[in-house]
Amino acid sequence: MPEHCYVGIDTSNYTTSLAVADDSGRVVTNLKMPLPVKDGGRGLRQSDAVFAHVKNLPRLMPELGRVLMEYKTCAIGVSVRPRDAQDSYMPCFLTGEAAARSMAAALHVPVYCFSHQSGHLMAALYSSGAAEALKGQTFGAFHVSGGTTEMLLVHPNGTDFSVELLGGSADLHAGQAIDRIGVAMGLSFPCGPALEKLALTNTKKIPKPRIAVREGTCNLSGLENLALDLYRKSGDASLTAAFVLRFLSETLAAMADWLRKTRGDLPILFSGGVMSNRIIAGELTQRLGEVFFAEPAFSADNAAGIALLCHARAKEALQSSL
Repeated sequence: MPEHCYVGIDTSNYTTSLAVADDSGRVVTNLKMPLPVKDGGRGLRQSDAVFAHVKNLPRLMPELGRVLMEYKTCAIGVSVRPRDAQDSYMPCFLTGEAAARSMAAALHVPVYCFSHQSGHLMAALYSSGAAEALKGQTFGAFHVSGGTTEMLLVHPNGTDFSVELLGGSADLHAGQAIDRIGVAMGLSFPCGPALEKLALTNTKKIPKPRIAVREGTCNLSGLENLALDLYRKSGDASLTAAFVLRFLSETLAAMADWLRKTRGDLPILFSGGVMSNRIIAGELTQRLGEVFFAEPAFSADNAAGIALLCHARAKEALQSSL
């Protein structure tokens, strides 16, 4: 008899993602296809993102189908909104929901809906090894990407999370700043990996960042101006890249210090595409102590966390029915 499995679908503004978790809660497939952005572009309009998902999903589904031939699919999980807030909505998630509901109807299995942010948190818990360490306890979390820079207080809530927003960016998101600066220096969008490679080649002293953090709120628009001014004056892309990452590291560390000052010495989990950067992760680990980071494959947008949440929700529903 084939083993049970649980499917996750996530259609963010950056990536089309499909994943499968097996009956033991192990991610066995994590498929991703980035949304195409024209050279020199700094992102996509929602209408373009929706169209890109409509093209990407049929390309990824045959590969998912080959994996599912070895399993009995028990449920489909899908991200239907950016975060768990009343006004949280982006049209790109409708494409994933449509795919999930169509697939579930054909297989006669339930659909479980989650937020994109909860998927990131779950993927980070899973891949960082923090799932057991933080099981059942409240922890601090940062969700840092091109579309979000938020500082959170996370309470386990059965098979999901109850998330309290404590702070974040008042203007640009961290990923936006990285992409704007990277594109201005001639890098291709998304610019995070290329910026990290440049920063690793820097041998010069990094100018001290003048960060703007007030309690739990940061401002990142100044980073773009400071970085591009440094690039114009120095002509040094690697030094500029190292400055950008140092600025973000010090900003996040200052916010984390405030979180612990006001909420106690909590462990902190970092998730989101920006947090796949090993330079930032290394500097934050050195300064903050007990912190957890997702592995790079589970930091950027992915459906693995949604598949894991689906697995937990389906198991809970099964127990309730007994």
